[in-house]
Amino acid sequence: MSKQDSRLNDLKAMTDDQLADELLKLKKEQFNLRFQKATNQLENTSRVRVVRRDVARVKTLAAQKRDQAK
Repeated sequence: MSKQDSRLNDLKAMTDDQLADELLKLKKEQFNLRFQKATNQLENTSRVRVVRRDVARVKTLAAQKRDQAK
């Protein structure tokens, strides 16, 4: 099992509130990464892509859970 698969399983196990908290945490990290990039302090450039995809993943899972609840 890859690291991404285990991360996805962890996210699927979260409640709606936990997903919202995770999304907030990722958005803050995304902001900080953008700020570091703008000031030329960003060392790990691949992290920007990973965080962006994690944000999309969390949003997708939250939408799926909302649709299933209906």
